[in-house]
Amino acid sequence: MDLSNATVLVTGGAGLVGSHLAATLHDAGTTVRVADDLSKGTRERVPDGVTFTKVDLTDRDDVDRVVTADLDMVFHLAAYTDTNFDDDRKLFEENTEMTYNLLEAMRDADVEHFAFTSSSTVYGEAPRPTPEDYAPLEPISIYGSSKLADEGLISTYAHSYGIQSWVFRFANIVGPYQRGNVVPDFIEKLTDDPTELEILGDGRQEKSYMYVSECVSAMQYVVEHADEPLNIYNLGTKTTTSVTDIADIVSDELGVNPEYTYTGGDRGWTGDVPKMRLTIDKLAALGWEPTRSSDEAVRQGTRDLIAEIVA
Repeated sequence: MDLSNATVLVTGGAGLVGSHLAATLHDAGTTVRVADDLSKGTRERVPDGVTFTKVDLTDRDDVDRVVTADLDMVFHLAAYTDTNFDDDRKLFEENTEMTYNLLEAMRDADVEHFAFTSSSTVYGEAPRPTPEDYAPLEPISIYGSSKLADEGLISTYAHSYGIQSWVFRFANIVGPYQRGNVVPDFIEKLTDDPTELEILGDGRQEKSYMYVSECVSAMQYVVEHADEPLNIYNLGTKTTTSVTDIADIVSDELGVNPEYTYTGGDRGWTGDVPKMRLTIDKLAALGWEPTRSSDEAVRQGTRDLIAEIVA
């Protein structure tokens, strides 16, 4: 799909990935509208020249206000996550309700293109590296379960109702504005006490991290080059970074030398997948590969966040 002259809606467009996506598309000539409830993002992150509407995507009337017949595409990034929500039932029900409301509104308005940010958590504890056709999908967190339920809805609307869809299964995305994950957590802890750092689990948890600008570039590329009714792509890097390595990177960038203490166990919290690396061969075959390694993404994300949190 050609996005250069399209009109698109970005839900969650005031958040980490959404605001970068909105800015990138806007700079490329796309007419961009952002819908967000500002529960995680801020209005200031929405780029100049982009229309913003505050909406509750669990409210069908609100959704109908922003999903209009003049749209060419919806990018759905809005979601609650395990790290910023403590009500599992509400997380599952409202994440799937938002996706269902959007798809139904698109069907009513004859909007035929939909992109969705899913997650590596749909795979559960799968062999590594994990390809898109790995099965069975057995998520171990409510967040992963909600993303898998969303994917089921999207598959139905793609195959039965003609809404061409792109599903992106993210690795861990890092960059400016981020809160509620390991990098900002370490920065905040070490800013308060540079002599000691508590690390959840045993520090050996090892995952793939991708810098936000590369994530957005990959999304845009896939939408413009993959043309099946339903297109599923992993987005990540070929390398991984352990939690202890992240602590080393953050400490180095802050110029401190703390003593590490570990809470123990092989994972940081219930539902945490301790080891994750996605196969990105399908993405490479389409013609796109990341330029930053996982460590490099973490380091750049750390620099961004230090500038925000410490400055």
